[in-house]
Amino acid sequence: MRLQKIRLSLVALALLVLGSFSSCIDLGTPSGGSDKLSHLLHVIGKQYVDTVDMDALVEKTIPKVLAELDPHSVYIPAKHAEESNQELKGSFSGIGIQFMIQADTIYVSSVISGGPAEKVGLIAGDRIVTIDDSLYVGKVISNDGAMKRLKGPKGSEVRLGIKRYGEHELLHYTIVRGSIPVKSVDASYLINGRWCYIKANKFGDTTYPEMLIALAQGMQQGMQGCIIDLRGNTGGYMAAAIQMVNEFLPKGELIVYAEGEHTPRYEEHANGRGSCQHLPIVVLTDETSASASEIFAGAIQDNDRGTIIGRRTFGKGLVQQPIEFADGSAIRLTIARYYTPSGRCIQKPYTNGKSDEYELDLLNRYEHGEFFTQDSIKQDESHAYQTKNGRIVYGGGGIMPDIFVPQDTTGYTSYYANVAKLGLFTRFPFEYTDKHRPHLAQYTTMDELLQYLKGKDLLEEFVQHATSKGVKRRNNLISQSRSLMEDILYGNIIYNMLGMEEYVKYLNLTDPVVLRAVEVLERGESRPKENEN
Repeated sequence: MRLQKIRLSLVALALLVLGSFSSCIDLGTPSGGSDKLSHLLHVIGKQYVDTVDMDALVEKTIPKVLAELDPHSVYIPAKHAEESNQELKGSFSGIGIQFMIQADTIYVSSVISGGPAEKVGLIAGDRIVTIDDSLYVGKVISNDGAMKRLKGPKGSEVRLGIKRYGEHELLHYTIVRGSIPVKSVDASYLINGRWCYIKANKFGDTTYPEMLIALAQGMQQGMQGCIIDLRGNTGGYMAAAIQMVNEFLPKGELIVYAEGEHTPRYEEHANGRGSCQHLPIVVLTDETSASASEIFAGAIQDNDRGTIIGRRTFGKGLVQQPIEFADGSAIRLTIARYYTPSGRCIQKPYTNGKSDEYELDLLNRYEHGEFFTQDSIKQDESHAYQTKNGRIVYGGGGIMPDIFVPQDTTGYTSYYANVAKLGLFTRFPFEYTDKHRPHLAQYTTMDELLQYLKGKDLLEEFVQHATSKGVKRRNNLISQSRSLMEDILYGNIIYNMLGMEEYVKYLNLTDPVVLRAVEVLERGESRPKENEN
């Protein structure tokens, strides 16, 4: 009898356990996927066995949902939304310095002219030791941490303790944060007194007016042609690219069009008011030129208005619409594809939900040899289109330049790779600049400073520095890499002392892409001829 009771109890327990798996909660009658998702979150919040942080769950879920759409539909948490927008807005609130972290200390690498830091007396080479009376040095410091402490609302104050070369005591400054301009144009100047070179790093709110100023200055100096350098320009606002390219196209020329499932086709045409409609133009691109950069390059190429020189562009032909939530977070949702005037969609292929493969595309292109030889690039004949004059161009993955210039690997050796991996090409020039800043300050142009640096045995100092950091001296390899390493050392010291524009001027002295652009302009061959294939 007792054994029978035990058996009955076990059966009852088994039924109870099985029932816990087989019974279900009524989720109502959701009419579609979005209703099912909201029902699911509601049920989890009300019925789940443990306490669930629903806000955190939603924050993790939204990026996964967007990842199933395309590689460029993304979620931006509220804490990052403002920072994400600042880069393109043309300004942010801060103290007006550029800095780098060396030996667990924040070094001021440059002070923005007219900014709050300059007004109170900060100078390049200063070391920030305390922030708001708290010590901020050592292993605790980071780029993100420093940015959070130095940025802040306009009109707010930050107190800095500064260690300056030659001063025995800390210097204390109270700085009132203000609006700091973010420049889109890194450099604009005349090459050979004739060709206006303009390098734009993005397409933001201020890009178009910055470019107009650069063109106006070029005209005053007698420019006869223009080089627009979009290498490294990952895009930004489509409207800014349209405004820029409008300056070079005659009235009525199609610039770009876009359309999507829920976005009717819309077109942008040149309005005929551009100031450089007949000016010879060359556009420089590489594998990191993307989105708005490709709109600009595509409009110039498809209208046979100028020559594209460099390497194949990134291949982003999707248009994102920012959509904000009440908590300050936002999504950038792809709403359309854009097309160049010939009808090309230059978006490279992707598979929904496989963003990792998409992000490895540039690495795959590098390993495939695309950066070094044009023959490695196989165009899809099914995506062939014609420019205004009948030249064949291809869609389906970036814009192929009219003139291909491979990546220059001259001087690459294992020794070069070792010192680069350790970051010594940045660390040594900064330490050299910091040590010799008072003397270097007397040279106010790139040419003057370069002439001085070439009179020093800078490479030998660098090699000794590398040896002290554990890099074995290899004289044969050093000899092979001499020119390359000297170029990098000179360039970084020029940047540290004179800023971005003089640094770009220096790089352009030997840049094969820029030199080819100048050659094309000098020969009067910037405008492609009919059926040139």
